[in-house]
This record gives sequence, C-alpha cells and structure tokens, in this order.
Amino acid sequence: MVYITIIVCSILGIILGMNLPTISYSYSGYLAIAIIAALDSVFGGLTSVLKKNFDIKIFVSGFFGNAILAMLLTYLGEKLNVDIYLAAVIVFVGRMFTNLSIIRRIYIERMAKKYETRRNSKKKTEG
Repeated sequence: MVYITIIVCSILGIILGMNLPTISYSYSGYLAIAIIAALDSVFGGLTSVLKKNFDIKIFVSGFFGNAILAMLLTYLGEKLNVDIYLAAVIVFVGRMFTNLSIIRRIYIERMAKKYETRRNSKKKTEG
C-alpha cells in the first residue's frame, strides 16, 4: 500500500510540476525555508511513529506552525535586511539530523535484536 501511494504521488508530482507555473525568484526563499521546516516535521513524525507515541494533532500543528514561523522569520529578516532565516535553517536542519540519528539507532537496534534471536535459535537447534 505504501509503495502504491509513493508511485501515485510521484506521478502526480511530475504531472503537476510540468503543468504548474514556476515560482518567482522573490518567493523562492520563502518556499525553501517552508520546505526545510516541513521536512523537519516529517522527520519528527517518523521518529515519533518509531517510538510509538505519534499524535496527528501535534504533527499537523507542527508541520504548518513550523513552516509559517520560518516564512515569517524570512519576511522579517528581509524587512530588517538581516538574514534571520539562517537561524531557522540551522535549527531545523540540526533537528533533522538529530531525528535522523534517532531513526537510525532504532533501526540498528531492531536489526541487532533480529540477528541475536536468529543466532540464539540456531544455537538451540544445533546444541
């Protein structure tokens, strides 16, 4: 089911990408920072799913809240002629790496447990 969703969304993205107008340069900074903030929320959601404490309300509010806050910081920085958006980029990317390391550790622990149970079951059958 997940693979079908990925394929359908990829095809939809390709079709929309070919037919929708491009984003102007003046808005590209806002979109870039919103994408980084949204990716941070996605990695956080994956981490919480793996830890079995996912809450859709927290995910959705964080997804849109982070994106809106990051775009507002970018706008404020443009008006003040200060690159405030860099602070958001540093924080969100740092959190993405943290969440990615947590996800990696969870999968490594799961694989180690599977390997250990297989090893123990082979010892029992041999011994």
